[in-house]
Amino acid sequence: MATPTELLFRQDAYLRQAPATVVGHTDQGGVVLDQSLFYATGGGQPGDAGTLQWEGGEMVVATTVKADGDTIACVPAEGAQLPPIGTGVVQHLDWDQRFALMRVHTALHLLSVVIPLEVTGGSISAGKGRLDFNMPDAPEDKEALQAQLQELIDRDLPVTEDWITDAELDANPGLVKTMSVQPPRGSGQIRLVRIGQGDAQVDLQPCGGTHVARTGEIGKIRLGKVEKKGRQNRRVYLHLDA
Repeated sequence: MATPTELLFRQDAYLRQAPATVVGHTDQGGVVLDQSLFYATGGGQPGDAGTLQWEGGEMVVATTVKADGDTIACVPAEGAQLPPIGTGVVQHLDWDQRFALMRVHTALHLLSVVIPLEVTGGSISAGKGRLDFNMPDAPEDKEALQAQLQELIDRDLPVTEDWITDAELDANPGLVKTMSVQPPRGSGQIRLVRIGQGDAQVDLQPCGGTHVARTGEIGKIRLGKVEKKGRQNRRVYLHLDA
């Protein structure tokens, strides 16, 4: 089995550049590194983009995906030259895209606080995101929800992580808000993302994605349209306003 990729983005979501060694190529033409700055598509969050640079070459990373086992593969842009196995490279993250995804992802966690209903789906992009809720009727006052959400953001709450075991999660099923995406299991530990601390904690849920360090970094948001998606479901869009 392939050696798991070391997840640099998990250690520091603000890291923009890092060295790595090419340890393999996938059958689909992806590049596997020993350690990855790039987040792989998952949990509604797109994979990161950027470049790999090495002596005499450069490869544009179009996106990043999960490969065999616990490995991550950088997907090259069409026609790009792949660095040979064994090559030392420098990873350069498309930071503007990543930071926008981090802002949206954390804002969606807070959206699930102001709309405390079961989440049935979600999607994240660099400028907007959406959550689908088990919500038979549309919200009566979208402007009030937006104001409540912005107030939480403006409190500049810290965003931190904790780790629990599979058994601890089984004992606390209420932590899982998203019915359509189950937390990754099998490693023995599950990552929790916490917003706020102590008496000021507002949210705690399993999540493998990247987040801002404080909610104030999200900035101004606005809630977009609310779409009906079946008898029980409503889709709520959220946009970054700046």
